[in-house]
Amino acid sequence: MKRRTFVLGVLGLGTAVFAKNRMLSAGTRDQEPNGIERISKTNAEWKRQLTSNQYRVLREAGTEPPFSSPLDKEYGKGVYVCAGCGLELFLSQTKYDSGTGWPSFYASIEGHLETRTDFKLIYPRTEYHCARCGGHQGHVFKDGPPPTGKRWCNNGVALQFIPQASSS
Repeated sequence: MKRRTFVLGVLGLGTAVFAKNRMLSAGTRDQEPNGIERISKTNAEWKRQLTSNQYRVLREAGTEPPFSSPLDKEYGKGVYVCAGCGLELFLSQTKYDSGTGWPSFYASIEGHLETRTDFKLIYPRTEYHCARCGGHQGHVFKDGPPPTGKRWCNNGVALQFIPQASSS
């Protein structure tokens, strides 16, 4: 293969990857292997959609003050969804009172959250995000109750609670 053909091929591939990434950042959707359709919006679009507290937590990985969310003491039947995109993240039967001041769950809905290591407090923690919109939700720890031993510690402002419809 000639050097010129190789360089043109690499440039063409790079252009295709750049174009795809530009389309995603412009608010398009992309199907992931787990079946969840990713969404991407500009910062301006997120700021129009979210409250200032939601934006700080979901888009800037902030943390709300403990005991500030009414969802910390919500124990009705239903589902907790991402406040950014509405993806279901936790079922109410997995919620428990951890005493930390944040809504806590011992299990999440499989494949709806993604994790990465966070060193913001110098020591490593496992941060988790919504698999659809990438919104920061909280951190998962290994000090939860059975059956999983995990504590998914969530910012209440990053969630919405959808009550189960009553069957009457």
